[in-house]
Amino acid sequence: MRKLWRSILAAVLTACAAFSFPVSVYADTWEEIRQTSYETLPDTDSLEGWPAGPKVYAKAAIVMDMDSGAILYGKNIDERLYPASITKLLTALVALENGDFEDEVTFTEDSISFLEYDHANIGMKPGEIISMKDAMYALLLASANEVAYAIAENVGTKMGGGYDTFIQKMNERSAELGCTGSQWTNANGLPDEQHYTTAHDMALIASEVSKHQELLDIMETLNYTMEPTNLDPEPRSFEQHHRMLWEGNYYYYDCCIGGKTGYTDSAGTTLVTMADNGQMRLAAVVLYDYGTDSYVDTRAMFDYVYGNFSKVSISGAERPEEVREYVMSEPYVVLPAGIELDDLDTEIIVSDEKQAAGKLVYRYQGQEVGSAEVVLTSEYIESATGYTTRLEPDHDGQKGAGQEDGSMSLRVKAVIGISAAGVVLLCVGAAAVLAARRRKKQRRMIRRRRQQKRLEREKKHSRRPRGGRKRG
Repeated sequence: MRKLWRSILAAVLTACAAFSFPVSVYADTWEEIRQTSYETLPDTDSLEGWPAGPKVYAKAAIVMDMDSGAILYGKNIDERLYPASITKLLTALVALENGDFEDEVTFTEDSISFLEYDHANIGMKPGEIISMKDAMYALLLASANEVAYAIAENVGTKMGGGYDTFIQKMNERSAELGCTGSQWTNANGLPDEQHYTTAHDMALIASEVSKHQELLDIMETLNYTMEPTNLDPEPRSFEQHHRMLWEGNYYYYDCCIGGKTGYTDSAGTTLVTMADNGQMRLAAVVLYDYGTDSYVDTRAMFDYVYGNFSKVSISGAERPEEVREYVMSEPYVVLPAGIELDDLDTEIIVSDEKQAAGKLVYRYQGQEVGSAEVVLTSEYIESATGYTTRLEPDHDGQKGAGQEDGSMSLRVKAVIGISAAGVVLLCVGAAAVLAARRRKKQRRMIRRRRQQKRLEREKKHSRRPRGGRKRG
């Protein structure tokens, strides 16, 4: 008997050794990979005169000014990686642009049957109906995977197709925004080898999302309760997962105005964060990061940009002869101290030849530091594209290409003058409205924070988001 027990014990110890060795090797390898990624310097450090950026654990990372497109920090920004649930930012954008908050979202068997035990969800059932508004909160706060599918299915149907129609639109919209390294095969970001993106592409998508106040309002929300549905008499409540939005949380960042979290085994931790300090609106993206390192990395990148860069107006600088006028009232680039406008190169991109619309891109040693929407001269449009425009005379007094010879009548000049004055008044009025909206938004954010503090004091416990490693 004693010999038998010795044999059993030896077998157990051998088995334990066999299993513990790979785990140890894996742990060492994981930490090695993480440390190697951290020691990889950002690509922007190679720019002459550019301030050295922080090291980050993420495999790819970027900070971009959302209004000018200036790339201020970059590490492997064009490397294709898996996005996980930050995919849902594009899902929300396409749904908002092709649907309505008052639309109904009906859940089918297809929208639920794919779920596995570790997929983030809110327990929807086939035949259950909620509003698009509730669905958007479930999508962006709870990161519910079945809700993402149902949104795509219902909006796709509204577009005259189905789920695949919505996915096709995601790819089309992504390309329209200038994304060059992305491909989307689903609406929730669950693993698929053909579903990938880049840090730069996600920053472009985040910038477009930030233009929609409805989506910013959702992303700023900490808690949301969905009313009972036709199949469930109980309300559902869910919380914001992005820790940089929770005041009092260790990772809280005062300038944070929204974002989206993501995680799968193949994607690692992914995070998109939007920030506004009153001077610059930034989008930060980290791909293949490691848990809460994503928040540490994001904070370090934001602090680096806000501490080293500022806007530089280009409206007073000499305008390229191909440009008639700027569309933006105050076009600018973003530069660190020591780099001047004279150090920049420009590129003109024609976006609409019929309207002579284009984009003037500013670069420093190949790095984009800002861009401005412009109206191009008719001569340039014709030389660049061969298209003859029917524009009014260019700013230099020469008639536009395709226009008949002869000077304008006084009546035409008067009409143009009155129209120009009207445009100026409209611009002034629009600027005043935008400023008022921003002030109102800032007041609203302050009120929300005060209300949250009061609620926390009254309930005598912290309302921090729950942890977890569910995929989504």
